[in-house]
Amino acid sequence: MSGDNPAPKSNLRVGMFALGIAVAMLGLGYASVPLYRIFCQVTGLGGTTQRVDEAQAATVQAATGKMITVRFDANTDPGLPWEFRPERPKQKVTIGQRDMATFVARNDSDKPVTGTATFNVTPTQAGIYFNKIQCFCFTQQTLKPGQEMRMPVLFYIDPEYLNDPDTKDVGAVTLSYTFYESADS
Repeated sequence: MSGDNPAPKSNLRVGMFALGIAVAMLGLGYASVPLYRIFCQVTGLGGTTQRVDEAQAATVQAATGKMITVRFDANTDPGLPWEFRPERPKQKVTIGQRDMATFVARNDSDKPVTGTATFNVTPTQAGIYFNKIQCFCFTQQTLKPGQEMRMPVLFYIDPEYLNDPDTKDVGAVTLSYTFYESADS
């Protein structure tokens, strides 16, 4: 009989494997939020709109003559001392044609406040076709006490919207924003 016992080597291997899985799970936990955000932007899942630049907008856009109603919704987190609203809550737009909506924000506090907007489109299946060319939601907004600011959103709805069976019966789309106070504020 030999005095070699393979159990310590085997236990070390199992322990290292378990540690490797734990580290991988921790890394996946930290990566899940940015990965989910990228997934939503690519697929339009959860009403995430698409972002295009001027050059992309110029090559993709083709006005169809078909109209759709776009509603604009504005909200603020209860802790943010701002008034925030769309100038026009509803617009009829031509699918494929560039259009603009304007939102107004006012800081009702006695100190400068920086806010960041999140957004989504409903119904969610329309999000992939809602293309924003320019939007205040891409940057933080700082308002001085009592300051009011007009913030434009330049957008269009991709003509492929008309070819999607999931959007066939959708005659109105809502673009909704919620402003939150930034941590830097």
